[in-house]
Amino acid sequence: MADLVVKNAVIYTSEDSLPFADSMAVRHGRLLRVGNYSSLKDLVDYRTKELDLKGKIVVPGFIDSHVHLIWGGLQMVQVELRAINRKDEFVRKVKETVRNREQGSWILGGGWNNDLWGGDLPMASWIDDITPNNPVWLSRMDGHMGLANSLALKMAGITHSSEDPDGGTIMRTASGEPTGLLIDSAMKVLLSCIPEVSVNERREALQRASSFALTRGVTTVVDFGRYIPGSSVEQSWEDFSDVYQWADSSGKRRIRVCLFFPSQTWSRLLDVVEKVGHSMSQWLYLGGVKAFADGSLGSSSALFHEPYVVEPHNKGLQVMDYEELFNLTLASDKHGLQVSSCHNYKLPFHSIKMIIEIIIDDCSTFNFFQVAIHAIGDRANDLILDLYDSVISKNGIRDRRFRIEHAQHLAPGTSDRFGKLGVVASVQPEHLLDEYESAIKKLGFDRAQKGSYLFRSLINGNAQLAFGSDWPVASINPLGGIRTAMKRMSPTWDGAWNPSESLSLDDALKAHTILAARACFLDNHLGSISPGKLADFVVLSPDSWDDFARGGFASVEATYVAGVQVYP
Repeated sequence: MADLVVKNAVIYTSEDSLPFADSMAVRHGRLLRVGNYSSLKDLVDYRTKELDLKGKIVVPGFIDSHVHLIWGGLQMVQVELRAINRKDEFVRKVKETVRNREQGSWILGGGWNNDLWGGDLPMASWIDDITPNNPVWLSRMDGHMGLANSLALKMAGITHSSEDPDGGTIMRTASGEPTGLLIDSAMKVLLSCIPEVSVNERREALQRASSFALTRGVTTVVDFGRYIPGSSVEQSWEDFSDVYQWADSSGKRRIRVCLFFPSQTWSRLLDVVEKVGHSMSQWLYLGGVKAFADGSLGSSSALFHEPYVVEPHNKGLQVMDYEELFNLTLASDKHGLQVSSCHNYKLPFHSIKMIIEIIIDDCSTFNFFQVAIHAIGDRANDLILDLYDSVISKNGIRDRRFRIEHAQHLAPGTSDRFGKLGVVASVQPEHLLDEYESAIKKLGFDRAQKGSYLFRSLINGNAQLAFGSDWPVASINPLGGIRTAMKRMSPTWDGAWNPSESLSLDDALKAHTILAARACFLDNHLGSISPGKLADFVVLSPDSWDDFARGGFASVEATYVAGVQVYP
């Protein structure tokens, strides 16, 4: 018998074989049967809870394909500079924070976007007078640039004579003095001066972030950790042992997490996977490794074939040496060739006359060392596609699902290469809204229009598109991202940004559900409302599918994980 039956709903399944249903049955956290109510009435008895949704829409639990979960949870209690659109407001937020802190303690936060106040970059001089006794580090929204005050620069030993490191830049005044802005690997020296947050603070951050994700209908995330250019590779491993394994073993899990680790540590991940496998539980998965090819557009460090319009001598930064990146990718792909993972789930299916127990034998062979590389500029994307092509040629063809994280700006013809090579385009639609003005300013109108956020072109080229948020860079908000992918415009704009690249609601939903699951090898367990899969689903506000498909407007009314309501 079913523990839960959902009925009288518009259930979008994310499965082409049965796109819609009106009812579904759940037992022991998994989907038992999906169809019309008459086909599953035999699963109902006095112990079954029946949920009548009165025509509301149900979708699979959203999968956010790119987050930094603990970083986001920490930022929720730090200086919040997102949406600040004036210099004086920026300064006021910092001043308010300093007032409540002890002298000598670090002031941390971020989320600022200089494009919101006209483009001028902040400087240490903005905040030096109000922070004479507190070192400050405020990261830009993209995490590839940050502002330090003069005290923090002094503690890090960054002076007039400091040289730019490989893959990074110390921004300077005309006289050569550091302005306080550090880009990509130039952040390393300063970040090493910031005291590590405690284990308890990180555990609280995970719980805080997980609860927030559930309010947005997100039941699974692909977490790329706190590793960014310039930070320590150890942070990801400390979070794995101190936070994620703690949550998994102590029953503190609220959402499912697939973890990626710095590519330099691939051999350590190999050791762990050989001992425990790819799936540590139904809540915690070991996905693969991540590296960086370039920086970000907002920090003018994304790597392009042509220079930035406003900086004719700047084509961006190549954050990692190509040969080093190639060798890391080749080695991790070769040594982590394949793992056989078998799980038997006994799911009782009931008919009128008898009970048939079907053993679902999920013996799947998969490349557990998925490789994901951050690439934003068009040249960076071409470099990584070339790299992946070379690795495939050397190690042989198989289902490895290489990923490019972001894939924001592509040269003509590049979108077709994703499909040909079987590379996942892990993209973040909400960045389109955040970067519109910056892209026009830095790339020029025609270049930005023709080569940015080419979602439709990628799908037409048979690429697998997976949606995420990059939280806390952008808000974790799948419904907002789906709407942006459909409309490609803000309510305040006069028109859409290259509307020919817009997606249908069906395409956008799949990118946040079944395709997102496939992008991290979890499609046998997640991503669609199908018998045998985990019963993660979301109830949305609309009671008309046609209205939802036209406008893309909806809100989350309830979130269920393993058939249990976890929000509200």
